[in-house]
Amino acid sequence: MAHILPPFTRESAQEKVKAAQNLWNTRNPEKVALAYTDDSIWRNRGEFMKGHKEIIQFLSKKWQKENGYKLRKDLFSFTDNKIAVQFFYEWYAENGDGSKQWYRCYGLEDWTFAASGKMEKRHMSGNDVRITEEQRWFKEGVDVDALTISPEHL
Repeated sequence: MAHILPPFTRESAQEKVKAAQNLWNTRNPEKVALAYTDDSIWRNRGEFMKGHKEIIQFLSKKWQKENGYKLRKDLFSFTDNKIAVQFFYEWYAENGDGSKQWYRCYGLEDWTFAASGKMEKRHMSGNDVRITEEQRWFKEGVDVDALTISPEHL
């Protein structure tokens, strides 16, 4: 992901977004953290963190809780070294009786990049909504990029 450098064009911004999507879908905190500068600052909802160590701790905790995590990111807007992203992801929590409660998170992120192509700032706002198994978009085998998300889906 770091090889895609600012200033961005529509094509390179789109490539950066999909590279981030693919990276996050690995659910590998150490690998994901390498896409960020050593002193990267994050806001994720109401949590604030800085640097690789805190990012790895945050992502490890996140993905221990969010089972079945599957993410889609779409380019919203861009400038020379900034990208705005609309995203959707689904995950489930284990209930005490062995059943699953599915959620979909809807949100926006704004990203700022260093000249190296690594992200130096990530701010995320998102909301989790309970969904049923039948309402899921990202079921096993579904290509998240092939799915058409239209206003009636929201």
